[in-house]
Amino acid sequence: MGIKHLAPVGVLLAATTFLGAPAQARTAGVPATGSPAGPHGADLLNDLGWWPSATGPLGPHTRGEREPVGGSRLGERGLIVPRGVKAPPKTAAKAYVIADAETGAVLAAKDAHGRYLPASTLKALTALTLIPKLDKNRKIRPSVRAVNEEGSAVGLVTKPLYTVDDLFKALMLVSGNDCAMALAEANGGLAATLADMNAEAKRLQAFDTVAKTPSGLDKPGQSSSAYDLALIARAGLANADFRRYISTKTDKFPAPKGYYEIGNHNKLLWRYKGMIGVKNGWTSKALGSFVGAAKRNGHTVIVSIMRHDGYFWEEVADLLDWGFANRGRVAPVGQLVDPIPEPTPLPAPPTASAPPAAPTPGSERNPAAAARPADEGIPIGYYVLGAGLLGGLVWLVYGLRRRFR
Repeated sequence: MGIKHLAPVGVLLAATTFLGAPAQARTAGVPATGSPAGPHGADLLNDLGWWPSATGPLGPHTRGEREPVGGSRLGERGLIVPRGVKAPPKTAAKAYVIADAETGAVLAAKDAHGRYLPASTLKALTALTLIPKLDKNRKIRPSVRAVNEEGSAVGLVTKPLYTVDDLFKALMLVSGNDCAMALAEANGGLAATLADMNAEAKRLQAFDTVAKTPSGLDKPGQSSSAYDLALIARAGLANADFRRYISTKTDKFPAPKGYYEIGNHNKLLWRYKGMIGVKNGWTSKALGSFVGAAKRNGHTVIVSIMRHDGYFWEEVADLLDWGFANRGRVAPVGQLVDPIPEPTPLPAPPTASAPPAAPTPGSERNPAAAARPADEGIPIGYYVLGAGLLGGLVWLVYGLRRRFR
């Protein structure tokens, strides 16, 4: 290599020394990335949406439409039925789902992910969320707000007459809005309970569901879907207390003087063979809604309907009959997904403190060196000084050779 080329080489070495070495010292132990902007630049570009994704070139991310939970066909708005099978009986409901509770197979559906007001079917989510959190033997004194809650009620008074177990029974049997509020207050308040309910919905992958009240009373922004109601019911059936509440036909409820009898609003508990229960609901805005499960010959079928403008009990019974007749015989049109698994807890950090590191040779004589962090590396000034000396030496040699010539 000619001497005249050494100056650019020196500059290159200086630049490499100046830029490369300190960066390596600062990021020791960080794996290299393929980012042209370096390991930290990739993170920055990704945050800004300009780092290449697995499926596209460099450019802004565009989030594609997420496939409907449970399968692509469940995103259709109309009737979804397996090929070669007679369609389910007609119903005035705007949306419904018929599913096999054991396998999760969706046997037929209509507008499964359509978002509607849930009315009191939302109480199934309230119960599923709060049953594991509250001691069923705990005594509750309802607040004035709870006993004055509008809509359907069991008739609470502001006295410590009730256990949590009593409140759950009245919540699911007579759809007590007063009980929903009293249970929410026992769980730390309305805001905490709604946060818990919405977190539970996300855990179940019931992403169409947004809880704004624990009772299901209409409120802007509140919603659910026939698919989500089926998911919630399926999860509830796995809980023994939930199952006990929804299947109870009549029970005694505490009163200031003794007790009175309450009866389940789910008419199919008396009319349909194998009916387990779950929940029905109605408001003037939501219209009629229902989610229920029945068991025959060792198999359980779930039916959920939303936005029915009339008397739906016979229609629900017909949909259940169709489900029992076709379960295990038809190709599913979708799937009730399983809940998101709970995260595995991280191992606890060791409690014993590590022994102090042995002093490096010479650190006793040079306190400044001992105080400098081990990963700091060589100070940047040394690299700049070295680069300058190297460049000067190159130019000195170059000048001497020209003089001698």
